[in-house]
Amino acid sequence: MKKISTIGLDLAKTRFQIHGVGGDGQIVVRRQLRRGEVLGFFAKVPRCLVGMEACGGAHYWAREMAALGHDVKLIPPAYVKPYVKRGKTDAADAEAICEAVTRPTMRFVAIKSAASQASAMVLKARELLVRQRSQAINALCAHLGELGIVAGTGVAKVAGLVAIVRDPDDARLPAAARLALTALADQIERLTEQVQTLERQLVAEVRRDDDMRRLTTVPGVGPIRAAAVKALVPDIAGFTSARHFAAWLGLTPKPHSSGGKQRLGAISKMGNTTLRTLLVVGATSVLRHVRNGANGPAWLIGLLARRPAKVVAVALANKMARIIFALLTKGGHYARPAWAAAMAPAA
Repeated sequence: MKKISTIGLDLAKTRFQIHGVGGDGQIVVRRQLRRGEVLGFFAKVPRCLVGMEACGGAHYWAREMAALGHDVKLIPPAYVKPYVKRGKTDAADAEAICEAVTRPTMRFVAIKSAASQASAMVLKARELLVRQRSQAINALCAHLGELGIVAGTGVAKVAGLVAIVRDPDDARLPAAARLALTALADQIERLTEQVQTLERQLVAEVRRDDDMRRLTTVPGVGPIRAAAVKALVPDIAGFTSARHFAAWLGLTPKPHSSGGKQRLGAISKMGNTTLRTLLVVGATSVLRHVRNGANGPAWLIGLLARRPAKVVAVALANKMARIIFALLTKGGHYARPAWAAAMAPAA
């Protein structure tokens, strides 16, 4: 068989498609493999370039094939689609991956270690539990509101509603309603306990890591956000500049320019949604502190005076991303400004 120089691998659950070409670009192998045959096939193939889409399971397979000596590259799926000629089949996808991975200007995704994936799982699990708790709280508030029992907004106000549900002497709740709402109250308390357990684990991890400890000194960046940066950005050196990092997070304007005319729209919202959301929420907490009378930086106060608060929050999140990039690439510590000294640590 002719020597294979590049292989495009289309991942799946049970059946994988490969498309291999030689140094002259001619097709050498095009076949389908069962899941159990994949590693055996690549163990027999001499060292070559292997391209895969950065999808579910891609980081695992990348680590396994790198251990076999292959040069593995992960490509964002959106960058592979233009190379699909016509129609969508596994064979066409594998051929498109094989073509895309050889492009000199192609952008790749850094391969995550198992530890990085584990840290990301903790964050994702916490995010899911928080969302489920919010759903249960909203349901409890809505049901009690139908009976004329209302409370203020926020998780802290829910304790009063739960006390009403658990009070057998409160005649405002019919017996059937109390039985159903007690189940919701139990779920809220269980979810709160589970969220707190995961948060304690994250805080303990932040205390053990020097990089994450330094990130928490940035106003608006607390243990949760520091842990998210560490878990979701495996290779900060892969970004050429702080602006490149902010653009990867989707915090820079999306250009619509042509004919020499520069037109900038809303932010692109590309990249990792979880990390971008956390940074914007952290920036919002800083703005709340400044708007409540704190002596914030002059540029931030001036921007608040002429632009909507949400626009300013995104601009501040962009600045926070650039500070994070500087701390992770250049080292050192962030000199926390005097105006932020009174701020409570962000989540």
